[in-house]
Amino acid sequence: MSEICKNPQAASEVGHVETAQRSPTPPYILLPGDPNRIAVMAAQWEAGAQQYEMNRAQQAAHGRYKGAPIGAYSTGIGGPSTEIILTNLMNEGAHTFIRVGTTGSIQEDVQMGDIVINDANIRLDGTSNFYMMPEYPAAASYEVVTALVEACENLGFRYHVGVGCTCGSFYTGQCRTTYGGFRPSGLDAMFADLRAAGVLNFEMEGATVTTLARVFGKRAGMCAVVVAHRLSGEWDEDPEAESRACLVGAEAVRILSGWDAKKAEKGKRWFSPGLLEG
Repeated sequence: MSEICKNPQAASEVGHVETAQRSPTPPYILLPGDPNRIAVMAAQWEAGAQQYEMNRAQQAAHGRYKGAPIGAYSTGIGGPSTEIILTNLMNEGAHTFIRVGTTGSIQEDVQMGDIVINDANIRLDGTSNFYMMPEYPAAASYEVVTALVEACENLGFRYHVGVGCTCGSFYTGQCRTTYGGFRPSGLDAMFADLRAAGVLNFEMEGATVTTLARVFGKRAGMCAVVVAHRLSGEWDEDPEAESRACLVGAEAVRILSGWDAKKAEKGKRWFSPGLLEG
């Protein structure tokens, strides 16, 4: 346990679930921002999944998906709350993390309801800068990215892979005009530059998850469903679409669990397609 979790008062403040109240932390964890998404995830798993209430209105669940151990912990919005949940889970032995969320597209071909798999993120989250210099990459694990791609292929979902932009701001950080029409100079140029560089989307937690996981030797990645299209102005938080993103995360956990078993069987540290032959 980390120091913050040893202190009951501190644990209460950060939304920690007391160990005595729940089963051991699974090694594979889904990280939705929205606490309401936990129930959606648990309903997709095998019967008997356990759900837990955390402080500050956060939620968690433990269970199994097609035989693979799986957990889900809501992180709230943005890097600071994500950092707390992620750190606690690492202290409790979790080693693989998949952020599952919603996102806004900034490219024409990334349409509403599509799944976006960010293999890297621009670090405008703020939190990760307290860990590493800005030049350090927020890069997802290639194993997690590959598993997410395979999950989308298995499920028949339309998806995209590429760089996203993680922002510590919902409004101006994501190039939106805010209260009273306030719009800092340079936002239009920033938006145009991101689009020209092929950045797919805006979201708020990915870079925190992947940077911290990489610093501490864990695996992480992310998938998110498009609920806002910044070019067309469309916005629709469709529960069906969010459910698809949750299913992609669970299917990726199943795939990773199988690959990890293969690696152990063959005495390998890293996954390669050759492990699946024969």
